[in-house]
Amino acid sequence: MAMIPINRPFLPPRDEYQNYLKDVWQRNWLTNDGPLANELEKNIKDYLSINHCLFLSNGTIALQVAIKALDLKGEIITTPFSYVATTSSIVWENCTPVFCDINPLSFNIDPHQIEQHITPRTSAILATHVYGNPCDIDTIENIAKKHGLKVIYDGAHCFGTKYKGKSVFHYGDITTASFHATKLFHTIEGGAVFTSSTELLNKMARLKNFGFTGVERFDGVGINGKNSEFHAAMGLCNLKYVDSILQKRKASSCYYDDRLKGLHITKPFLNPDSEFNFSYYPIVFKDEQELLLVKSALELAKISTRRYFYPALSSLNYVTAGPVPIADRISKTVLCLPLYFDLSDEEIDTVCNALIRALNT
Repeated sequence: MAMIPINRPFLPPRDEYQNYLKDVWQRNWLTNDGPLANELEKNIKDYLSINHCLFLSNGTIALQVAIKALDLKGEIITTPFSYVATTSSIVWENCTPVFCDINPLSFNIDPHQIEQHITPRTSAILATHVYGNPCDIDTIENIAKKHGLKVIYDGAHCFGTKYKGKSVFHYGDITTASFHATKLFHTIEGGAVFTSSTELLNKMARLKNFGFTGVERFDGVGINGKNSEFHAAMGLCNLKYVDSILQKRKASSCYYDDRLKGLHITKPFLNPDSEFNFSYYPIVFKDEQELLLVKSALELAKISTRRYFYPALSSLNYVTAGPVPIADRISKTVLCLPLYFDLSDEEIDTVCNALIRALNT
């Protein structure tokens, strides 16, 4: 067990969670779109000022439901720098991922390279807001409109991020989210899809529930993407603390910035039109050798780090890909440092001291 883990899930006061569970026991309604799941969807929509939200079993199912709901076929232009689910969901839904390299500053898909990958088989763009940092949304959506393409944003890291004053989940045909325990807002396991389209919302509601439209009635093929009352209860508890979580993560990130000032490391450039949620604390080293040196030194000090994301998705054994040199370089040189709600300044000092010592050896 690491002395300082890379992440530690936020947990609300136990009695608050147990109060919800008492009602679950009383109703004996455990899943299948129960009252807590519906309440969570409403509260999330209110918190984010967004039109439509469906609470799902996880963020991967959210991506699969989004692809199916948009009836995507053929090729989907996507990023090689994301978690594996971004690519595996495309392949799982019998589409072909086409990798577009990333911007060297933001680590998001480079919109200025997207058009060169468009073919008659292209049906959509699936872009990840990496580390919760919004993509160049305006450029991506202009390209999509020009070529008649759909847009899905993988917003797994994005809870609390805003773009031009609105929740980042407001954009695209569909945006997906992950509410996994490692995320700053979580439901233990969980995810969601967001859309401004009532038609898409209704379609996804059917898709996530076997295509069910009423007693003994089904409309099209569906999947089991529902989530339980126990997970919804955790979400309802945690949602009350999101503002505090966001403030604490920002304070911890600023403290890291101050402690690591002057070192020859870089960080992603944040979208200037965004309000960032400080989901992660990634730093980039000059080369992979330096990264491995620091990672090893921190492990010896019982400090956990993560090479997030490594390797680039273009190297997966079930895809074919052209060259993506920037994604390859970033994936080999980026390391995420510990960041979570109850991380203390003293623990950040421990991390930074070990890192600085390693770089000075």
